[in-house]
Amino acid sequence: MNDMRFAPSGRGPAIAPISPGKEMGAYECLWLEDRATFKTIADRFKADPTALPSDFVEPSKVEDAARSAFEILRSKGVKKFGVRVNHAGDYPPKLRDARHPVELLYFQGAWELTETRSVAIVGSRKASDEGRERATRIANALVNRGFTIVSGLAEGIDTAAHTAAIEAGGQTIAVIGTPLGEFYPKSNRDLQERIARDFLVISQVPILRYKAQAVPQNRLFFPERNVTMSALTEATIIVEASDTSGTLTQARAALHQGRKLFILDPCFERTDITWPRRFQDLGAIRVRSPADIWSALG
Repeated sequence: MNDMRFAPSGRGPAIAPISPGKEMGAYECLWLEDRATFKTIADRFKADPTALPSDFVEPSKVEDAARSAFEILRSKGVKKFGVRVNHAGDYPPKLRDARHPVELLYFQGAWELTETRSVAIVGSRKASDEGRERATRIANALVNRGFTIVSGLAEGIDTAAHTAAIEAGGQTIAVIGTPLGEFYPKSNRDLQERIARDFLVISQVPILRYKAQAVPQNRLFFPERNVTMSALTEATIIVEASDTSGTLTQARAALHQGRKLFILDPCFERTDITWPRRFQDLGAIRVRSPADIWSALG
């Protein structure tokens, strides 16, 4: 990322340009504070809606954190990346619909894809063959109608959705639960690198915090990326999921954010889960045929 400057969005001329590198370092510092979470950080910005990350951090700490984060990214082979900061540049206003909005996002690829009509396709990591086939068919149909396919690069349904979108000649966005340069699962490294090169990979995960803590704590970043994934899109389609699946985090987020939530009919036919009818009662759409999706999306 070169040392560019962003004009503050909605604030007129760039009297005090925003430095992405500076805000990146400040964001990393906020995450190094004791007991920092998406909620505690979001609450600080809620109390001061015009603030930037650097407004809460000592300047001397910002520079050191930015330098450390850059070094980690370089060590992981991340040579080109960008950031998007709330109040600046092309930060999508729709992301403010999240319960705890993220102030900064890292990305690799074509950021303009965030401006396209997009739908998330999500579901189980340990997907059935039938589930993967359904994800593929839905992704193909959405691509044919001009939608960008968004998913989380996990095993199973996510992988099927991304792959189908690419093979159909469409566009795809991966919202990952790790920092840039990390690959989970490792088997999806080639796919992630392909999406970063030709499409778009987004991460909200703080680089220094991720490196400093253990795997069990880092797992908590995965459900939070589902919240951002929902806010980025106009709808989420759940192909299949268990009662304990992280996919349900995205289902709750979609309804809270006023996004459309589609649940495929086979989920309702399973006797071992109860969540489909619960979410249908809250406003989710049961998909018995593709027409149910097209009529709702318009």
